[in-house]
Amino acid sequence: MQDRPSENSDELRIQLDQKLIKSAYRRLLRATGSIAISKHDKAEIRKAFVFAMNAHGSQRRKSGEPYITHPLEVGRICFEEMGLGYKSVIAAILHDVVEDTPVTLREIQLEFGEKIAKIVDGLTKLDGLYNVESPQAENFKKVLSTLVDDVRVILIKMADRLHNLRTIDAMSRHKQIKIAAETSYIYAPLAHRLGLYNLKSEFMDICLKINEPELYTSITTKLKDTTKERNRFISEFIKPLKESLDHLDVTYEIHGRPKSISSIANKIKTKHVSFEEIYDIFAIRIVVDVPKEKEKSICWQIYSIVTDVHKPIPERLKDWITTPKSNGYESLHTSVIGPGGRYVEVQIRSRRMDDIAEKGYASHWKYKGIANIHGIYDHWFDSIREVLETPHNDAIEFLNDFKSNLYGEEVYVYTPKGEMKVLPKGATALDFAFGIHTDIGYHATGFRVNNKLVPMNYVLESGDQIHIITNKNQKPTEDWLKIVKTGKAKSKIRSSLKDEIKIQAEYGKEVLERKLKNSKILFEENLDILQNTLGFKSRIDLFYSLSNDKVELSEILKPFNIENGKLSLKPAPDEIQKNSNQEQKIHRTIDPNTKILINGEKGEQYQYVLASCCHPVQGDDIFAYISTNSGLKIHRINCSNAEDLMANFSYRVLKAEWVTSEESNFTVHLFITGIDEGVGVIERITQLISSRLGINIKSFNIEGHEGTFEAKISLIVSNKDQLNYIMKSLSELPGISHVKRANQLS
Repeated sequence: MQDRPSENSDELRIQLDQKLIKSAYRRLLRATGSIAISKHDKAEIRKAFVFAMNAHGSQRRKSGEPYITHPLEVGRICFEEMGLGYKSVIAAILHDVVEDTPVTLREIQLEFGEKIAKIVDGLTKLDGLYNVESPQAENFKKVLSTLVDDVRVILIKMADRLHNLRTIDAMSRHKQIKIAAETSYIYAPLAHRLGLYNLKSEFMDICLKINEPELYTSITTKLKDTTKERNRFISEFIKPLKESLDHLDVTYEIHGRPKSISSIANKIKTKHVSFEEIYDIFAIRIVVDVPKEKEKSICWQIYSIVTDVHKPIPERLKDWITTPKSNGYESLHTSVIGPGGRYVEVQIRSRRMDDIAEKGYASHWKYKGIANIHGIYDHWFDSIREVLETPHNDAIEFLNDFKSNLYGEEVYVYTPKGEMKVLPKGATALDFAFGIHTDIGYHATGFRVNNKLVPMNYVLESGDQIHIITNKNQKPTEDWLKIVKTGKAKSKIRSSLKDEIKIQAEYGKEVLERKLKNSKILFEENLDILQNTLGFKSRIDLFYSLSNDKVELSEILKPFNIENGKLSLKPAPDEIQKNSNQEQKIHRTIDPNTKILINGEKGEQYQYVLASCCHPVQGDDIFAYISTNSGLKIHRINCSNAEDLMANFSYRVLKAEWVTSEESNFTVHLFITGIDEGVGVIERITQLISSRLGINIKSFNIEGHEGTFEAKISLIVSNKDQLNYIMKSLSELPGISHVKRANQLS
């Protein structure tokens, strides 16, 4: 009797699954086998694998692979690519069992101990987040709050994110865009802050591939096409250096490698140049293998050799050996003029410094020992500890305060006694005051920087020495939030303002209580309807507004009927008609020929508008966002607000796509720069746009600046292809140096 086809296919699938699982497990074993770990540790890893495999059972990933392959690969990344220990591997293997299976934390604790259970708990999403403004922010808050206690939680979370990004092709385009937004919003800055530069680069490269596939493909193609030419130049640059470096009699490596794709893309966009115009596509790195006590002197000797052979550019010297970055990064960077007058960045460091630059946290562990595992981050942990410990009712507020501490560039400033303080670039004198002590920040009234009186919003520069003038009667105001940059200062100012609000709110509460009592209305039973009808987020906001006369007490009961001590909302036909008219007005702002599908349905049935912050046109990658009071808004995925909306409010983000239409019209804004040749610039631009291309110009402003000009033009176009053709044609005109699409013209 022959087997049934379904039985054969089931057996084949089981065999295939087993093969994939064995392959993933062997990759993990090979990685852990590269470094000597005890038999006990290996047995624990095996135990975790069997436990997780039984827990996940027949669960599958979006790609169709058995789910267990994912935690196994996360464990491998933790060990092999991030240099973490076997406990992190075990926690990584178990990281989804509590969240996605019936297994409890208590079971994890009994099988693998308290420490592993605590890490897994930190990695498990919170349940029941239905009545909060942002479930994502709440879960971010939970994970980030573990940082000071055990940084491994966030490191495993980043390994998890890295594997999800590497296998993201199996997900829908809409889901990919959301994941990319979360990654660039919090994970990439956090990886940078912890010194995980390889991780950060891969995060940003994959995000670029998702959000701007055309730009990503263009850069990768050009990097590939220019490999031979680049290698030839690097060899020519290195050859005279090697002769001198050999005389140092130290073990060294010297090589050149291209910058990350996302880094090149960022330069193209921020510097308004083409790929061919970027001089620092690659960097030369010199790594020496010497004892720690000789590192500084040898690195400076190599710097001397480099600047003897190639002409230096002194203002481009960055010394992070004498003063390492606060994430532990150490290196000597300089730029020199190489063959053909080309600028070249040279990085000089020791093997230890290079390991730390590549793997960050894990290499600190290797060189410092587990006892000092948090030591290298003490400064940063101190700065975020107060943010973490300050009560935040709003998780989004917490996340924004925390993100303020994920700065890249730093300034080094000094107290009057010469003590150095590290602050993010752009920090103000008021940030410095809060950095010294919260009470000093609260009572700061004036500042002297380098013996000169400066305002609170003075932006600090490296080398500044700051003296703070205080007054016990001084209190923070809401304007201070616009002055400060650091998360600590923002959270402390908000905390002080909330305390002040609570005091004033008590007065408003008493006033409202008396008013309701006199009207024979129950107080506690009617607060919710008052709060919601009047549009306040909390009762405290309602009480505070009453105490400050922002809400008139005499008007507060007008929208309600009173029956048996309870309030009910009166019907308001005039208001209904007003809302109906407003809705019709919103619909009329949409061009009748614009066709959009929202979640696969006709967009006409939704109340939507094209977002004014990014002005999407047909052909742009877009998404729909459900705003709190303005219906649906259609944004471009590379809108300046997209990252924040998708990272914090992804549950409000809907899939949106264009339906081909020849008759749609969209307003776009272009920003053009070039050489001011006097007569003819305006004529050339308008003739091309209006006469040759037949495009309607909505507005045109142009200004000259000492031999250059800047033009701001608004056009009416049909779609993205037409817009790209216009921009290409403009960039080819004589005297035009750059054409950029702007979100809006100021």
